[in-house]
Amino acid sequence: MDVVTGSFGYIGKYITRELITRNRQVKTITTHPDKPNPFGDQVAAYPYNFEDPDKLLTTMEGCEVLYNTYWVRFDYRDWSFEKALENTRILFNTAKKAGIKKIVHISVTNPSETDDLPYYRGKAMQEKALMDLGISFNIIRPTLVFGIEDILVNNIAWTIRTFPLVPVFGSGKYRIQPIFVEDLAKIAVDSSEKSASATLDAIGPELYTYKDFLQFLAKALDRKILFLHMPADLGIVLGKLIGLFVRDVVLTRDELQGLMLNKLTSSQSPNGSIKFSEWLPDHIDLIGSGYTSELERHFFWKADD
Repeated sequence: MDVVTGSFGYIGKYITRELITRNRQVKTITTHPDKPNPFGDQVAAYPYNFEDPDKLLTTMEGCEVLYNTYWVRFDYRDWSFEKALENTRILFNTAKKAGIKKIVHISVTNPSETDDLPYYRGKAMQEKALMDLGISFNIIRPTLVFGIEDILVNNIAWTIRTFPLVPVFGSGKYRIQPIFVEDLAKIAVDSSEKSASATLDAIGPELYTYKDFLQFLAKALDRKILFLHMPADLGIVLGKLIGLFVRDVVLTRDELQGLMLNKLTSSQSPNGSIKFSEWLPDHIDLIGSGYTSELERHFFWKADD
């Protein structure tokens, strides 16, 4: 029996699916335990219960591995990086008390405790909390994760489908190495089968500059559009304007600056096998066909939606 955070979400769903194919039993702890369960009676859902660690302890007792995907993209209302870090510490400490043998934690490439970007700094502090816990762990650091349910890549494609002009921030020469979500899930589950603690990146087999990635998407979508270079600050303003239209946070400063600082790349050899260029043609009718809202998915969801 294993525990996965967010089995009804994005990365957590694929980790859960991979575990089930390996005949593992799964529990999930989630912000919305009443969401439709894509796994039926194969996965039991429980709330996080950060405010009541005894209930969280009961949920995790008898389980061997905790797969943690819990984090936030940005501060919003009562949700903040600081609160997410506090909740992560509660989660890890409770897992240890429950007798969890290993924690597999999904982080991000190139985090640092001294980073000026709160997202990446918070991710590094999550990692430190896990390393200081005193039980076996694996930290998996993915680059840009793509898949049908992805928000960032989907919304880039939606922008290309929707507007005649698409912004390129700065030179557009900074790089990305997209990793397929199923590859990430396999890397995470494979890591749990090794007794030693380790930290490794999860990266795909292709390397793009950001502008090349946009141009590849546009060609695949059969869109002849103008790519307009603009400063990062102007890009943030434009993202906020689009955000008013779609009622969402389209792009954060951390995401844009992290992208431009080449944080979504790795010096490690690729360990993903699926190429974005080969995956895209089979999913061209789906990607970017509609806007995917972060706020709606995580904050405004209701049971009767």
